[in-house]
Amino acid sequence: MKTHTLFLCTGALAISLAACQPAVEAPEAILPIPEAKQVEWQKMETYAFVHFGLNTFNDREWGYGDSDPATFNPARLDCEQWVKTFVASGMKGVILTAKHHDGFCLWPTQLTEYCIRNTPYKDGKGDIVGELAAACRKYGIKFAVYLSPWDRHQANYASPEYVEYFHKQLRELMTNYGEVFEVWFDGANGGDGWYGGAKDSRTIDRKNYYDYPRIYKLLDELQPQAIVFSDGGPGCRWVGNENGFAGATNWSFLRAGEVYPGYPNYRELQYGHADGNQWVAAECDVSIRPGWFYHPEEDGRVKTVEQLTDLYYRSVGHNATLLLNFPVDRDGLIHPIDSANAVNFHKEVERQLSTDILKGIVPEVTDERGGAYTARALTDGDYDTYWATKDDVTTATVTFTLPQAQQVNRMMLQEYIPLGQRVSAFTVEYEDNGEWLPVKLKEETTTIGYKRLLRFATVHTAKLRVRFTEARACLCINHIGAYYAGEDSEVSFSLRAEELKSFPFTLPGISDDEAAKASDRDAATTCFVEGNRLLIDLGESRTVSSFHYLPDQSEYNKGLISSYRLRVGTDKSDVSRVVAEGEFSNIKHNPIMQSVYFTPVNARYISLEPVKMVNEGETMGFAEIGIQ
Repeated sequence: MKTHTLFLCTGALAISLAACQPAVEAPEAILPIPEAKQVEWQKMETYAFVHFGLNTFNDREWGYGDSDPATFNPARLDCEQWVKTFVASGMKGVILTAKHHDGFCLWPTQLTEYCIRNTPYKDGKGDIVGELAAACRKYGIKFAVYLSPWDRHQANYASPEYVEYFHKQLRELMTNYGEVFEVWFDGANGGDGWYGGAKDSRTIDRKNYYDYPRIYKLLDELQPQAIVFSDGGPGCRWVGNENGFAGATNWSFLRAGEVYPGYPNYRELQYGHADGNQWVAAECDVSIRPGWFYHPEEDGRVKTVEQLTDLYYRSVGHNATLLLNFPVDRDGLIHPIDSANAVNFHKEVERQLSTDILKGIVPEVTDERGGAYTARALTDGDYDTYWATKDDVTTATVTFTLPQAQQVNRMMLQEYIPLGQRVSAFTVEYEDNGEWLPVKLKEETTTIGYKRLLRFATVHTAKLRVRFTEARACLCINHIGAYYAGEDSEVSFSLRAEELKSFPFTLPGISDDEAAKASDRDAATTCFVEGNRLLIDLGESRTVSSFHYLPDQSEYNKGLISSYRLRVGTDKSDVSRVVAEGEFSNIKHNPIMQSVYFTPVNARYISLEPVKMVNEGETMGFAEIGIQ
């Protein structure tokens, strides 16, 4: 009885002491941060685009604005067929081109005669915007619209009257078709057009003409949950290309007010602005075919399952979303090749990422905030739990010990973005015979954001670790997963000499005959360079993002560089900007092609400094060099 009483008292004391412990506070957000609707939008990850209209029937990409509405007559149009395809492809929504640049409207607007009312489709009683919105509601995916600001049909384009017309169009779409998750405005504005028969070229002030502040106010009033897309947002941004990928370094920030439709430095949108003060994550738009509208001759040029899977890793896996376009055909259906490839692409991504070998494993961490913010959150499958370090800790190591050695070639990392994007550099390593080695990647490991997916050469290991080496504030990571995708889908990481592509270059100070050995695509010849650096001259300034080096391939592999530093510059007298430094791991025993990837930079000169040689005192040996 006394023992029982003592136990109860001890337990009560423990509870009392625990209750007195101060609660562990969550990390403070680091600006900029997303709105709640921006987080929910990014969780959609993939959604569909549909380009369909007069261009479909007139074999055009950008209609001039003069096509006859009578040519629009899809005989078997079925919006439910579209949506069922999207659902089977894992898409969470669809954006419809309600009006493209030609000005033709897919809804029976009362604002212009250049619309579906004056087509043979359903004897002028059709409404494709309404039909698709209804199909989305039926099958449980989200709906959105693309309304082109440019209108090559309207006679009053470039006048104040057109702006009023455009705002009224937008109000119709935002009022009559239910909730939309995104409103899409593009940067193609002004130029040649029919313009009511004038057939001239018109220019506008892209920053101010459409009165976007008034548009944003209208959208806040009618569709407050909608994300606004344009070159510079404000809800999400164009990724700077129509190829469907973001940069490996991809910040969800832009400098407020700097980017506008037609922004000349659009290539930087692939990477975001590291010093940005506005949260504007990237959306990667790409068509499943070469064109955005349907062209019969492209039936044999649909992107393959492998190509689409690659784009998923380079869009969603690079902290962006993937907007995949389906050019609906002249019957009004998604072509069976497009449908099959999209569905199988979704299945392939699911297959590759189906089994998380880290699920439920609690890793060792070098720092932990405590409370609710422990390492357990990294593998619990809950988006809203996360591991965090103490306020002043911006570097840390997370080490996973597997129950047994396994094959691994994929990793997923996620930051808890409601508190901001933080990580700016990290490395992934595996243990091999007691030695930690970096996994072999084909891209830099800098930012993470909402989601980062890594593909690397297969390793067989019982231990994995992630070293977070640089961050804007304390770490907030809500998920780390690892997978084995199989050998059939493994990315090739071994580049042969004859396959190496490069910008043309010279090696100042090296004889022509000797320098030629570094670019002859022959692994059996080696260029030897004395001194403490190799200088490469591209002849002109170019955008470069990787350096490739095949070591000497002779029996004893002479002149191997163990550790390196890469600098770039546009002036030969000032090649000082460091873009990468590190080690060529295991080069002594495995002297294969060494590839260094870094954030794209404009440079004419590249300087490679051998910080450490495998055999000190040897001259550097280069069987091949490549700059891309």
